[in-house]
Amino acid sequence: MSTLPTSRHDDRRRTFPPLGARSEATGTWWGGAWVTALEELALDPARLARGRAYAAGGHVDAITVTPGRITAYVHGSRPRPYRTQLRLRTLSDEVWEDFLDGAAEDPAHIAALLDKDLPHTLADRVDLLPGPGDLVPDCSCPDDGYPCKHAAALCYQTARLLDEDPFVLLLMRGRGEQETLAALTRRNSARMAVERHSPAPDLPTVAAREAVRTGARPALPPPFPAPERPGHPPAPPAMPGAPDPLALDLLASEAAARAHALLTTGEDPVAALSTWQDAVRLAAAHPGSGMTSTTRALYAGLCRATGRTATDLARAVAAWRQGGSAGLDVLETPWDPPAGPFDRARPALAAAGHPGFRPWRNQLSAPTSQLRYGRDGLWYPYESDPGRDDWWPRGRPTRDPVEALEIRPGADTAPDRPSPAGPAPYDLS
Repeated sequence: MSTLPTSRHDDRRRTFPPLGARSEATGTWWGGAWVTALEELALDPARLARGRAYAAGGHVDAITVTPGRITAYVHGSRPRPYRTQLRLRTLSDEVWEDFLDGAAEDPAHIAALLDKDLPHTLADRVDLLPGPGDLVPDCSCPDDGYPCKHAAALCYQTARLLDEDPFVLLLMRGRGEQETLAALTRRNSARMAVERHSPAPDLPTVAAREAVRTGARPALPPPFPAPERPGHPPAPPAMPGAPDPLALDLLASEAAARAHALLTTGEDPVAALSTWQDAVRLAAAHPGSGMTSTTRALYAGLCRATGRTATDLARAVAAWRQGGSAGLDVLETPWDPPAGPFDRARPALAAAGHPGFRPWRNQLSAPTSQLRYGRDGLWYPYESDPGRDDWWPRGRPTRDPVEALEIRPGADTAPDRPSPAGPAPYDLS
């Protein structure tokens, strides 16, 4: 049962009366992700603490939510309250279509939304939750903090709205509740109509009477054909004391994908992987920048399980995205290649205007560029900042060392490496 007061709203404008004082933390994973986005934005932890106290003390008046904007008056130390806003980028029509398609594909997703629940896989499909830097605070107070305590208070109270109703998040991203449900209803009706009019597959069967008669029984029919793709698991409920919904969703999705691969190819694609290789594979399947809190939790869990650091995992993910298990082997295992392509690489690089590469085992290194020769016969490009022996995979491997060195795809999927004086690419603390 929702504890929020009834809100007055049209479909793209909702105004919630003041929520009053409350001290307990947010209660849903998406509300927690919202708070995390605020706390990663903050430059001053002290202002966050003041904002949290303002929210707990009921200093935030009625909150109005419209696409891309959250507005409220927040009471501070002066008699007149301050007008405070949080801005959040709305999603494009194309992204919304992708979100709605994903929700309509799985009846469990629609059921979860109707039950005021937000499945992890659905939120992550289009980066529905804000990442670092997505929230833009603004306040009429003279405080130049980023965010000020009034904007922080509004953000903490907004998390309470999200706890009670994830459709508030959809509205911030640009679509109202009734609008979203109507679009899902149309998609669901169209899908059901197609299923009703699709001819039933002509599958061989055995009559029940023949199957149970004594004596000689007929041969079993061949197995049903494999589905085109693995199914999606139902959204697990977030209940006190229950296992982590993200972990359950991940395990179920992994099991479905492995079962589908085994059914269609006869091979388990991850059976031969070590624990570390499998952890890198899992992390590489998730976004490498602007990660949601659920993905950060996955990275943190993988680091704890493997005893590796966040930088170790980020570097390994970059190598996996560059070349799968072969790319990870190139990152972690120097070896002595036979004469031939490796020996011809230095003259070829010099002829193309890239002299000065020093050989060491399967590596050719210059001050900021490096090529590593893999056991698969490919050259893997690496980069490092000037004066640092800190090599990170970049670009894609090719059989031509000059091409591998010079081509840098515009949509590089590798995570950014840490800056020389900065933190690891993923702050998992």
